[in-house]
Amino acid sequence: MKLLLDTHAFLWMNDAPEKLSAKVRDLFARGEDDLFLSMASPWEIQIKQQIGKLAIEGTVEELLAPHLEDNSLRLLPIELRHILGLGSLAMHHRDPFDRMFIAQALTDGMGIITADPLFDAYPVSVIW
Repeated sequence: MKLLLDTHAFLWMNDAPEKLSAKVRDLFARGEDDLFLSMASPWEIQIKQQIGKLAIEGTVEELLAPHLEDNSLRLLPIELRHILGLGSLAMHHRDPFDRMFIAQALTDGMGIITADPLFDAYPVSVIW
């Protein structure tokens, strides 16, 4: 299965796995699924670090490189089809990064790993 990680799931998978659900920890341990990280996540991390809403050690680049490799994550680019997919989303969720994750998952037929209950308002498979 192709699964897209919400930014918090990406951050927690290495730095705070106890915050992940048992189901998600088991899924990661099995290593059977194709895991993706949207390019919106590094963008979100960079912005939140700069405005003081997120503390990370080092730079975003230093955070990403080992996590992507250690967890066999693939970066999912933001393409025009994803942006156009935003147009059909109801405004249940107002966070622009989360809306992009939802549009990408719907467009590409992926599930989303997230603890955010607002994702349940959309016709996307939420794993938590």
